[in-house]
Amino acid sequence: MAEDKPRRGRILRVGLTGGIACGRSTVAGMFAQRGCYCIDADTIAHRLLQPPNPTWKRVIEYFGEEILNPDRSIIRKKLGAIVFANREKRERLNSIVHPQVIAEENRLIEEYLVSGGEGIVIVDAALMIETGSHHRFDKIVVIYTDEQTQRQRLIERNKLSPQEAQRRIASQLPLKEKLLYANYKISTFGSLQDTERQVEEVFQSLKEDWRRKFSFLTPDKNL
Repeated sequence: MAEDKPRRGRILRVGLTGGIACGRSTVAGMFAQRGCYCIDADTIAHRLLQPPNPTWKRVIEYFGEEILNPDRSIIRKKLGAIVFANREKRERLNSIVHPQVIAEENRLIEEYLVSGGEGIVIVDAALMIETGSHHRFDKIVVIYTDEQTQRQRLIERNKLSPQEAQRRIASQLPLKEKLLYANYKISTFGSLQDTERQVEEVFQSLKEDWRRKFSFLTPDKNL
């Protein structure tokens, strides 16, 4: 007698992106509070860049051991200063790290599916559009704010000079171009309550998108 195949879940794949210091993590947290399964690309990248991971090894082979702490962890601020000042080195770092991050995102999504997980799966990644990985998703949500707010947040959060902050902003696709890829947009230059209101509206729309995607199946009362 053949064994029953494990039940795979039904999910809506959602890409959450936006500019640096636009509040993606805050918005992702709001979606998580509403029951979405959220995957953070930055957390994955941080894990991959820990010794003795093979990705960490490749980065050290290219950038040298001068970017290491005594415990052989990467001095992230030092690496950031290097790559944001040099496009070629930034692209090299991205070519090493991003394929591994995407592979891990896919593994986590597959693991969730095989376990029977259902509903809305959100992948939070800053460079989703730049890398072309946005094509993997059913819907794209772009988080944005005005450039002055973005720059000031970055200066305060990362302790950067105005020039350094502007250089990091300029290294990404302009927000106005990212917004062209959006199915849904959430602005974060207002109050936290206003952001929460927008998240709730988008969440309700994503639930409808899930229902439409699986309309040929029995609706899940939990969505």
